[in-house]
Parts: sequence; C-alpha cells; structure tokens
Amino acid sequence: MRQVRLWGAFLLFTLIILTHNETEAAKKSRFYYEKKGDIVWEVPTKEEKIIALTFDDGPDPRYTPVILNLLDEYEAKATFFVVGSRIDRYPRIAKRQVKEGHELANHTYSHLQVQGQSVQRIEEEIKRAGTAIEEITGQPSYLFRPPTGYYDDNVVNAAKSQGYTVVMWSWHQDTFDWRNPGVGRIVNQVLNNARSGDIVLFHDTGGNRRQTIEALKQILPELEKRGYKFVTISDLLKHHPNYKSLYPL
Repeated sequence: MRQVRLWGAFLLFTLIILTHNETEAAKKSRFYYEKKGDIVWEVPTKEEKIIALTFDDGPDPRYTPVILNLLDEYEAKATFFVVGSRIDRYPRIAKRQVKEGHELANHTYSHLQVQGQSVQRIEEEIKRAGTAIEEITGQPSYLFRPPTGYYDDNVVNAAKSQGYTVVMWSWHQDTFDWRNPGVGRIVNQVLNNARSGDIVLFHDTGGNRRQTIEALKQILPELEKRGYKFVTISDLLKHHPNYKSLYPL
C-alpha cells in the first residue's frame, strides 16, 4: 500500500513538472513575445495597402545593386538587414542603399548564430554592427533581426539593452529563396499570400540570388498593380498600436 502511495505521488509530481514545463514553453511562443511587444512579425492595417520587403545577409556586390535597380524602377523602399562585416567590406553599397531611401537594419556583425549565446555575446555583435552602420551611413539603426530568425529571452534582452526592436517576418511570407526553390515558388509564396501589413523575407546574398531577382521582376509590378505601396519597416511600424514604445524616433 505504501509503495502504491509513493508511486501515485511520483506520478502526480511528474505530471506537475511536465505541465509546468509545457506552460513555460507556451509562454515563450510567438504569442508570448508578440503580446508583450518584444517582437514584431507583421503590422496588419486597414488604412492603406502597404507591404514591407526585407532582404537579409547583405550587402552583396553582385546582387544587391541589381535589386536596388529593380526597387528604384517601382519606387519601392525596402529594409536591408545587413551584416556588419559585409558593409565594412562594401561601404559604397551601404551608402547607396541609404541615399536611395532604403533602410539599413542590424543583423549582427558576423551573422552570429545566436542560439545558445549569452546576452553579453549577442550584445557585442549587435553593438559592433550598429557602430558600422552608423559610421558608414551616418544613420543609426533601431531594428534588429537575429540570424536564422532564432529568438529567445537572451536575444530579446540583448536587443532591448542596445535600444533595438526585434523584427521578424510574416510566417506566410517566408520565400525560402535561400534554398533556390524556383522562381515560380518564390513568386507564388508572396503573391498568393499578400496581405496589407506583411513583412516579406528575401535574401540578397548567401549564394546565387538570381531566382530572387527574377521573382522580384514579377512580384513588384503585380503588387503595384494591386495597389500596394512598398514601405520600410520603420514606416510600417507607424501603423502599430504600440508604435511609440516600439520605435524610439
């Protein structure tokens, strides 16, 4: 009888621990961070049809200038989440991006894999990249996207300590262009799911980005035809209900 009671107590304790762990895991979901205002995935809006195109990992001397030419053709503004070491290598491209009205945002200095890293280590990478952006372009950055899109408390706390807002992308607007899935798939992913306030994820380096460029040649005119305006993340955030707390400007 005593053994049965002990076994029952053990099962109850295990159930409590598992329930607690599941609850904690749930708290760290997108809903948890989004509700707290720690991370932005999209900013749905009914006022006007706007969409934010974003490009990660650049700049790249082969592909970024071509993308800039396409954006200019459609008077589209975009946000480039740049790697600090790359703008140190290609400062002219970074200066051109800003001169043409695009926004440079922080993607760490060395494309750090942030998972498992300490807050201090992430802070160092953010700070170094931020310094590079401001020294080269003359403009500070207040937006941060962690490489690979990984997020946890350390990432959020490191970004906050440096005065950054963490910005991801709409889950239905991940083009997976880095995989080179085919121009058609990239185009369909964006056009079939386009909603006002979306944040679309592309890459302007990290391999052959010709599919991304060819897809943009179809995406830009079609979204323009549908009445969409292409805006930077900063402009998109102006439509967020908690804008003043998200963005310091």
